[in-house]
Amino acid sequence: MEPLAFEHHLTSPQGLGRRPAGAFTASAGSSACCDQVEFSVSVDADTVDDAGFVASGCGAATAAASAAVTLVRGRPILQAARISPADIAEELGGLSPAKLHAAELATDALHCALGGAVRERAKLKRAPQRRTLVAMSGGVDSAVAALRCARAGDTVTVTLELWSDPENDAERSCCSSSAVAQARALAHSMGLPHFTIDLRDEFRAGVVEPFIAGFAAGETPNPCVGCNGHVRLDAMLDFAGNLGCDALATGHYARTAEHDHPDGPLLRAAADPAKDQTYMLAALAPASLARMRFPLGELTKPEVRRIAQAAGLPVARKADSQDLCFLAGTDRARFLARHGGLGVRPGSIVDRDARVLGRHRGQHLYTVGQRRGLGVSGREPLYVLDKDAELGRVMVGPRAALRTRRVAVRGARLYRPSGRVDRVKLRYRSRPIGAHIVGDLAPGPHATLALELSEAVDGAAPGQLACLLDGELVVGWGTISRTA
Repeated sequence: MEPLAFEHHLTSPQGLGRRPAGAFTASAGSSACCDQVEFSVSVDADTVDDAGFVASGCGAATAAASAAVTLVRGRPILQAARISPADIAEELGGLSPAKLHAAELATDALHCALGGAVRERAKLKRAPQRRTLVAMSGGVDSAVAALRCARAGDTVTVTLELWSDPENDAERSCCSSSAVAQARALAHSMGLPHFTIDLRDEFRAGVVEPFIAGFAAGETPNPCVGCNGHVRLDAMLDFAGNLGCDALATGHYARTAEHDHPDGPLLRAAADPAKDQTYMLAALAPASLARMRFPLGELTKPEVRRIAQAAGLPVARKADSQDLCFLAGTDRARFLARHGGLGVRPGSIVDRDARVLGRHRGQHLYTVGQRRGLGVSGREPLYVLDKDAELGRVMVGPRAALRTRRVAVRGARLYRPSGRVDRVKLRYRSRPIGAHIVGDLAPGPHATLALELSEAVDGAAPGQLACLLDGELVVGWGTISRTA
């Protein structure tokens, strides 16, 4: 450790108290030691024009933020996106393990501010060779997607911070500040620039609030569909344009087809049916798909792990995330009570003749098709048939009463004529079943439509996505409403 360099930044901090005109400001803090860094960055075309900061807590936070200002000023944006805690520590002459957290804090604030500045003001020219933006989550899938893109050409990475809650398990969430730091470290270890975009406000408004509203209304919403279709990927596509990128790549298991069609390409199921994620991507418009790439679409999960292992990526054996990102470390009932005010709301459990069989603690705790945990019994197993949020009632009955061959859909969008629909997927992990749309409908939005199924299904949960298929191609989607 070189104490003179640290002392210089501590006693003569660069950019202290400065907020350049037109700058974007972001902050990062550590609850462990109450350190806080607020970092400001202004950009001009493809260069960091100026930077400044305000810091509180230990002196190491001030010195690290000052070092970050020195490193970032006047640098090309894509070079600035490579600055790591190790670079800041080196600028300070080295840091002891006890002070390294300050470099990590300054890096967090710098990259979030840089991402915001690029999102609002930057406009990089397209690279002579193809440039791709890769969405990095810190898991093995996005890491291998980035690796494959980097081997093919100029590659930049981005991670979104979507949710922040002390009750969440940061290690199991793919969108927390901790996950962002892990993804950035992984990208930097691969020699790739990395940006952070803070989308917490947009995520709450566009994903979490509709999720809460759906349960309050007696439905079972699927938040990942809206996140991919209207919030997360739209933001990254815009960001890719600002960085002069030709395409956005993700670690999803999906493919595309019909690229030359005048209405744009369609999603196609992944080569690995066990990992196919087209259901969750169904709301992506063809215009967005035209700018997207799915490097894992032709691979199986074991193949992806072998590629990661051969490349020495530390996430080669990292377990997949199984939770909704904002439910990691908590559960749905606690989340709805904490963030939506949907606590205990007692009501009646009734049969199909409206006879009261028991009581429940809230209709939002149940979903159509549920069998376990009902707290009532009958001569045969009982399932949730329907819910009435206004009356607070949960209707139960035998499994046979769930079965239907007609599904009502609202808010539908067709990418191709309705006659092409020959199958539908009614849940993420369910198998596609034969189906056709009633009537002859043109491509475009439709307030409602009806699906006739080739076989009966045991309940279609209102609020879930109906993924409309032509073989393995996604040709439309809509939200399941009350079956008719």
